[in-house]
Amino acid sequence: MVCTSGRTDWLNLAREVLDTEIEGLAAVKGQLDGAFEEAVKAMAECTGRVVITGVGKSGLVGRKIAATLSSTGTPSFFLHPVEGAHGDMGMLRGEDVILALSNSGGTDEVNAIIPTLKSLGATVICMTGNTASAMAQASDITIKVAVPKEACPIGLAPTSSTTAQLAVGDALAVCLMEWKSFDQDDFKKFHPGGSLGQRLATCVDQLMHVNNLPVVQEDATLKAALEVLNSGGLGLVGIVDSDTMLKGVLSDGDVRREVCCGPFELDQPVINVMTESPKRAIVGDSSAQVLDVMEQNEITVLPVVRENGQLAGMVHLHDLLGKGALRFSGSAG
Repeated sequence: MVCTSGRTDWLNLAREVLDTEIEGLAAVKGQLDGAFEEAVKAMAECTGRVVITGVGKSGLVGRKIAATLSSTGTPSFFLHPVEGAHGDMGMLRGEDVILALSNSGGTDEVNAIIPTLKSLGATVICMTGNTASAMAQASDITIKVAVPKEACPIGLAPTSSTTAQLAVGDALAVCLMEWKSFDQDDFKKFHPGGSLGQRLATCVDQLMHVNNLPVVQEDATLKAALEVLNSGGLGLVGIVDSDTMLKGVLSDGDVRREVCCGPFELDQPVINVMTESPKRAIVGDSSAQVLDVMEQNEITVLPVVRENGQLAGMVHLHDLLGKGALRFSGSAG
């Protein structure tokens, strides 16, 4: 592509960008106050998980923050707010702490789920450049992360602001490491050499849940399936026939669509509502293959079937990544 700028001093421009971002970090450093300390305390004392949410570039930063927290002793995962509004908030519990990211504080997708998050009893922390925003007003704790300007020459692409979000996320993670006296031995537990690669090479049937699976027979009512969905702890119910052949699944999203599309009849057969021919893993698949399916389809739980279609188990994203069997309560999953 032909350069249409007329500018050729690319090193100078690069240094200008870095200077702008350094300026932004310096500004944010000066803004940190008691709210940051409150956030550290809330996250350190959290008995659930720290759940990060955000959209666009803030969402990408949020994924990195969640990964850093999880690998340094603070159980965490990323929740896309749109997926949350479409059923994935069923994974949350009142003991969780939410960290919402938005530079403007006016991100509709995030603000739309905050009332529900708070109704669950979760503590909501927001990281925003606008402390007068709707997000800040709705949150329990607001960490101000406001940069003087973006490094983008037209001032629109998130650059300095996302760098600052990322840096404050790192600051939270390091403070939590210190709080918990997370040391080298702890770090090795979360980063054993090559263990993730070895785990993803493992057959999915060695990692899947096989006991007390959340399933109902195909002649069950929607009400009966909802009771199993609520108590199953995986956010998914398998629908099987008398030979345990998988006929479909019922997820939180299926329930949401049913509620939105018409009369919600609890006594109707669950097969009227279930997803037929759902995505699935097959016994013998590598965990890496299963992870690819989950990533490509943006789902967190898959039924695992034998070659003949008989349900053999269920696997959660956390199982594949080595976070262990999912627990939402003291019961076995």
